[in-house]
Amino acid sequence: MMGWTTAQLADLDLLASWMDAAVQRGAVAVLTGRNGDMDTIGSAVALASSHTNLMACGVHTGRLASRLVAQHHAPFRHLKAGHATWPSQLGGVIVVDAAAPDQTGVHLPDVPICVLDHHATDGWDLGPADCSLKWDVRSTTIMVAGYLLKHQPSALSKPVCEFLLAGLVTDTGRFRHANAQAFQVASNLIDAGDIDYAAFLEKLESEKLTSSDRGAILRGFQRAEMTEAGPWSVIRTSAGTLEGRVASSLNSLGCDAVVVVRHRHGETRMTGRAPRDSVLRGVHLGRVMEQVAERIGGNGGGHNGAAGWSGTNDPVEAESAFLNALAQLPLQVMHDDDD
Repeated sequence: MMGWTTAQLADLDLLASWMDAAVQRGAVAVLTGRNGDMDTIGSAVALASSHTNLMACGVHTGRLASRLVAQHHAPFRHLKAGHATWPSQLGGVIVVDAAAPDQTGVHLPDVPICVLDHHATDGWDLGPADCSLKWDVRSTTIMVAGYLLKHQPSALSKPVCEFLLAGLVTDTGRFRHANAQAFQVASNLIDAGDIDYAAFLEKLESEKLTSSDRGAILRGFQRAEMTEAGPWSVIRTSAGTLEGRVASSLNSLGCDAVVVVRHRHGETRMTGRAPRDSVLRGVHLGRVMEQVAERIGGNGGGHNGAAGWSGTNDPVEAESAFLNALAQLPLQVMHDDDD
């Protein structure tokens, strides 16, 4: 397989062996991260398609992921946050795109665990019966695509390829944060699924906003303020919904970082974005959000240029913790390297 390292190919063989044993023991849950983004949902749905004993499941699916699940009638089981009900004969759980157990949103059962993740942070404490693939790649869908290309090529139907490609497109910011392997995998998926990429991307971006959605986004823009966090310039605001859309839009204005806070029904969420040049100069929002969780509780993590946190804290406390953690990051000399 072109574009894959020897270590990655060995990991894919290890994953295949673990999965073969797990499905012999019983049903295997392919569990998503609680944020329900396109990378985690796409990874779970695609991987689950490779065997009848696998089932994609999780506590939440985001807007885009929900749209693709409905469009393709993809099997996906929604779990109750906290305590999920598991099959009596569970052969294992495969967790995709979650850097720690608390990022799944459920209490994991006492069965063998396999983790597929690409985040810089790692909060897993695994045992000898467990398996972990922790890769420095641009999306978890790259890992799942690698497994299917090597071990289950017949599972690469057009819908499966679209789920994987959608996760790759969104997690790389429409390939702004892609590297050579990400482009190679995208090419493999386009070929395997016979995908018209222009039509696919148009469909991916065709979400229609309601007048309420547009109003929420505009109010998020109106509330935006500039501030400083140590050596970094930051745009901060609040939004009632679509905070990721607000953050991504404000991210184009040239500040070092953007943070959008949302508070609803007793829960506070923060969404952060940073442009590539800020990442090269030392910003890593995933570590910032993780430090917020360490200081005030909640769950936080993500990538260097895109990350999030959620908890029950006051929004002002959460935003202050974010700015304090960001201020501790030293300004570095720019160098273009991988995440």
